[in-house]
Amino acid sequence: MTHAIGVSLEELDEIAAQVIRDDGAKPSFLHYRPHRLRDGDLVSIDAGAYIDGWHGDAAISYVVGEADPADLELIATNERALAAGIAAAQAGNQMGDISHAIGTVGREAGYGLLAHHGGHGIGRRMHEDPHLPNEGKPGRGMRLKPGLVLAIEPMFIADGRDGYRIDDDGWTLRAVRGARAAHVEHTVAITKEGPRVLTML
Repeated sequence: MTHAIGVSLEELDEIAAQVIRDDGAKPSFLHYRPHRLRDGDLVSIDAGAYIDGWHGDAAISYVVGEADPADLELIATNERALAAGIAAAQAGNQMGDISHAIGTVGREAGYGLLAHHGGHGIGRRMHEDPHLPNEGKPGRGMRLKPGLVLAIEPMFIADGRDGYRIDDDGWTLRAVRGARAAHVEHTVAITKEGPRVLTML
């Protein structure tokens, strides 16, 4: 992966789009702002692809150059929350079981969550119902049935506060106090045999 200091998000955008096209799909997200990566930047890459009428959505976070241990722990906690959410994505469970699994990991680590943001249904469109909050009560919400596909995506804010704002571009999210944040995601199918991660390499 190209993530050297000085690489621009525009360059990463073009590389990702070409990789997706080389595999016969179409990129779902394009045209990031041309910010150049600096030493210590915490970067989240959210990649979507569309092929044969179906969408996939995945995200990773990483640190460019020398990493602050606190950033690595933030990323690792997001990854643990994603694993917990996937483990809860069992046929017969309810949406709240996934939300509770994710939120519990984040809150116990002292992190904030982005209200109104979380996972979503995915299939013929990138964002479909149902919305999947990153915090909730177990045993609540829609029953999970085989055939349902969800994009599960924890997003945590390092300073423990939930506040954020949306930039003028309508896309970029920022913690209101400038705190670091991270984000990870997989597209997961509910099956009779258990959750199947469709975006695993």
